[in-house]
Amino acid sequence: MISYKKESGADGKKYRTFEHLELYQIAREFRKQMYRVNRQLPSFEKFELGSQIRRAAVSLTNKIAEGHGRFHYLEQLKFCLNARGSLEELIDDLNVCEDESYLGATEIKSLKEQGWRVHQVLAGYMRWLRERKQGAALALHEDSPAYGRSDDDLDELVAAGVEHPASTLQRFSASR
Repeated sequence: MISYKKESGADGKKYRTFEHLELYQIAREFRKQMYRVNRQLPSFEKFELGSQIRRAAVSLTNKIAEGHGRFHYLEQLKFCLNARGSLEELIDDLNVCEDESYLGATEIKSLKEQGWRVHQVLAGYMRWLRERKQGAALALHEDSPAYGRSDDDLDELVAAGVEHPASTLQRFSASR
């Protein structure tokens, strides 16, 4: 199941953004650690390996955020797969650091464990998205009613094939 950290906004309503995803939170911590690794590299590696580490680390969290902003499950999965590729690239960069003795074995082991934990949570998130796509819970629900209607009202309208004139659903359907 997806885990969100619950917070309330100024109006008392609970919001769920990518920042509330447990996946994003642990990926962000891993990104911070990889930036720290970058600062420990020898000066001659700052441009080559360091640049690669920074780009992959930022890509990891960027892709999680961008995928969360997509409303189609397949798009969300695509961005998760890209994030997973960046994550595995970072784990390989740790192998380079180990092979070249840039970091101690204990530190490498700890960082790899953290990276594989992100991998595990990312796999769980992708599994959850796939289940949703396959029909486990196809209705999209948001905390605030869109266009003055409740989630149940919108679900009924979509099921009946009736769309609100100003809705994104109608524009999306018309473009197909």
